Amino acid sequence: MIWCVEDDNSIRDIELYALQSTGFEARGFCDGKSFFKALKSEKPRLIILDVMLPEMDGIEILTKLKSSTLTRDIPVIMATAKGTEYDKIHGLDLGADDYLVKPFGVMEMISRVKAVLRRCNKNAEPSILRLSGIVLNESERTVTSDGIRLSLTFKEFELLRKFMAHPGVVFTRDQLFSDIWGSDFCGETRTVDIHIRTLRQKLGIYGNLIRTIRSVGYSMEGNDD
Repeated sequence: MIWCVEDDNSIRDIELYALQSTGFEARGFCDGKSFFKALKSEKPRLIILDVMLPEMDGIEILTKLKSSTLTRDIPVIMATAKGTEYDKIHGLDLGADDYLVKPFGVMEMISRVKAVLRRCNKNAEPSILRLSGIVLNESERTVTSDGIRLSLTFKEFELLRKFMAHPGVVFTRDQLFSDIWGSDFCGETRTVDIHIRTLRQKLGIYGNLIRTIRSVGYSMEGNDD
């Protein structure tokens, strides 16, 4: 079941029709209140979430979803107005899996839904990763450094998970940008550098495990425990 949270009736009807026409079960909601009420009794496979909603906006809804152990694994595609790049970046950092820029075509929407569902079904990796004093629990989405829990953003967590799952492997900025932010995200690879810098700071004494490979990208090396 795909849920669409959109206050514009005509847009919501088009989204639902397109999804149902391509074989998906779909359900629509006009606001956060009705959405969370339904969430108490049912869990969707994926949510298409508009940013501009009455009373409770999409960013607030996304934050609540990702802060709960019951709903944080539900994939979310944010729908943002053209030109609101801050909403895109903020939403992705909070845990959104992809975004759509209004006005968007229904085929683009279906393509992104299928792509996100494919990505989210590839979770057969070990649930706990260890490197030196860092322990990353994938299922609980927690990270500890010498037993002390760290507070990471969604993208910082994803970067660290990629590095720890492939110790010693050198990733280019373009690779990291494409894998973590998505190949269709309209931004710059310096976004990677900014997130690496804050991740290193949060890792403290283990921050230097993330090495800068001059003119190439980044790698992480340490002792597997």
